[in-house]
Amino acid sequence: MKRAAALSALVCLLAVTAAAPAAPSSHDEARRPDGRQGTHGTHGTHGTHGTHGTLLDSVPKKGVLKVCTTGDYAPFTKLDPADGTYSGIDIDMARDLAKSLDAKPKFVATTWANLTKDVASRRCDIGVGGVSITLPRARQVSFGEPTREDGKTPVVRCADKGEFGAGALADIDKPGTTVIVNPGGTNEEFARAHIKKATIKLHPENTTIFQEIIDGRADVMMTDASETLYQSKIHPELCSLHPDKPFTFSEKAYATPRGDDEFKEYVDQFVHLAKHDGTYAKYEAEWMK
Repeated sequence: MKRAAALSALVCLLAVTAAAPAAPSSHDEARRPDGRQGTHGTHGTHGTHGTHGTLLDSVPKKGVLKVCTTGDYAPFTKLDPADGTYSGIDIDMARDLAKSLDAKPKFVATTWANLTKDVASRRCDIGVGGVSITLPRARQVSFGEPTREDGKTPVVRCADKGEFGAGALADIDKPGTTVIVNPGGTNEEFARAHIKKATIKLHPENTTIFQEIIDGRADVMMTDASETLYQSKIHPELCSLHPDKPFTFSEKAYATPRGDDEFKEYVDQFVHLAKHDGTYAKYEAEWMK
């Protein structure tokens, strides 16, 4: 009888222990009063910033917004070698962005091959200047709300326009034609993917590349329609072919460091307002119309 009673008591003790709630550990998720689950720690719901913190706080505190730009892609970014000043659609936008953050812009020279690397490494806070969104670039940086749609289209000497028919790829990719590109960007990627019979010529300086066509050292450049419209405006010798129907679809946007969602969301809101209150359209009209 005593043995049976002891066993019965042990069974009751085990049952009570199993039914008792377990004490939360430091690794368990905490449940909030509203019933949803949250996580322990200080990262919050907007991603992590590591040891950097969010630029939305640090830029106003420092009073400086570091802007990476190539300076060789008018109408979006243009460097005047005489005095070292920058101008362009995205340069004006960067100045407005800095002002909205109670800061001044500090333009940091970069190249197309290094622009996203410089943003990812936080050499600068944002990358601007007609930057096209691509998947390889999106693996390194975050892209916000697009500023405009674009796509690759040809620009040629107006005197030779008839030689390229409708401006289709088949009209361009033929022996005897020289297609000129600037290295390290989407223009070179597009040319190497589609040009098989024509000659591809690399020209390292985007600021002088269109003069190569004007002077007859190259025949065609395929770049963003926005750039062909600008170049044909300042160089009457050049004609943009079907800029309203480019070969590709792309969007331009500003690049910010990955993981800083608060700053990206602020830049998104800034761009959204500028596109809808006429600010961006005004800057674009000054360069392209």
